[in-house]
Amino acid sequence: MSQVRVHNFAVSLDGFGTGDGLTLDASFGHAGHRLHEWMTATRFWRSMVGQPGGGVGVDHAFAERHGAGFGAEIMGRGKFSPHTGPWTGVGTDDEWRGWWGPNPPFHTPVFVLTHHPRPSIEMEGGTVFHFVDAAPQEALALAREAAGDLDVRVGGGPTMLRDFLAADLVDTLHVVQVPILLGRGVRLWDGLEGIEARYGIEAVSSPSGVTHLTFTRR
Repeated sequence: MSQVRVHNFAVSLDGFGTGDGLTLDASFGHAGHRLHEWMTATRFWRSMVGQPGGGVGVDHAFAERHGAGFGAEIMGRGKFSPHTGPWTGVGTDDEWRGWWGPNPPFHTPVFVLTHHPRPSIEMEGGTVFHFVDAAPQEALALAREAAGDLDVRVGGGPTMLRDFLAADLVDTLHVVQVPILLGRGVRLWDGLEGIEARYGIEAVSSPSGVTHLTFTRR
């Protein structure tokens, strides 16, 4: 059976996976880009956005796993849009097509979990956003059918990832602990006490200051 994997999910020292106050201009709220500066400095990331250079060390080695072997992605609505509630009547949000431009980096079907389904959106490069109101187990069944023999990536944000972890649906979890304190936002680990018993855990420190934590199902 295909694996369910999480890669490059960054949290602060106090456990926040996103900051407070998400807007169209601030996809991670007051956290800005601080949770992901380790990744945007890698050659993997720079090549994705058409920029030269970038590091090829530890951070690069972990970052590039994000793109390998996936046939579908599941994400929460908060990763797709900062708005909540019905899609219509929220300014431009009824026409919002995600943060990533006309050719998003997923290149697979993407299942966006929302209590307000809407018609699917087909983008360039093979990405198709499907908006579904489904429990984690139901969403995973849809994604596995779409992925075929390939793996399913759970992309976040922290609320939906916490739900998938609580339901014991994640086989491999890569969390990047970033040495900043956010103080507010949405935390990943709340309610997941004892989760370490399910996984073997390895930690790798990077010269950039982050720590890569890999949880692999026992």
